[in-house]
Amino acid sequence: MQRIAIALNQLQNQQIILTSEQQHYLYRVLRLQKGDKFIAMDGMGKWWLSQLSDTNAQILHEIIVETELPIAVTLMIALPKGNGFDEVVRCCTELGVSCIIPVISDRTLLKPSVQKVERWRRIAQEAAEQSERTKIPQILEPVAFKQIISSFVNVEKYICVARGDSPHLLHYLQHQPQKNVVIATGAEGGWTKQEVEIALQNGFQQVSLGNRILRAVTAPIAIMSLISAGSEV
Repeated sequence: MQRIAIALNQLQNQQIILTSEQQHYLYRVLRLQKGDKFIAMDGMGKWWLSQLSDTNAQILHEIIVETELPIAVTLMIALPKGNGFDEVVRCCTELGVSCIIPVISDRTLLKPSVQKVERWRRIAQEAAEQSERTKIPQILEPVAFKQIISSFVNVEKYICVARGDSPHLLHYLQHQPQKNVVIATGAEGGWTKQEVEIALQNGFQQVSLGNRILRAVTAPIAIMSLISAGSEV
């Protein structure tokens, strides 16, 4: 059954006031008709079985689903060059990420526009709908690494490095029960030595993703794959 995300202000007395874009998508793209059913989701954990009624939809009943990971994962990702971040957002959303923070690091080449951020948020919404998630991950505004690194408290914090003898991230995930985790991955060329030192000073633990050097767009997807597999077996 088709799923669309709605805003809470669209809910009025068991009715959903559909936007013109949603009407176009449901009627023209999906070819649904009046009386057909679909699933409305608020992106914060709730689903409703709904029925089309001209420009509105009637809520029939709430649907209880459990598709979210038991651990809230925030990825702090130094922006890769090109359009690689589109795929990062899409895949990590499908795998269950809670929040993505685009980071401007010393080696970041991309300077994203407002339009880019809005595009990433649309991708996250579409990926959440497609993968039957109940929540749409937050995509925050891009921020400088040195500005955001001290913002996290009462969570487990890791920074991924490409070389050295750091413990594998999986070691911590398996041996330390966690409800909230923040994981930082670098851009092309990784983090600078100074950035790693700043992270360690702010309570981050240095971890590895294995013996191979992963691309900037591969690392966050690998992280979410590890967490998703470990949380759902």
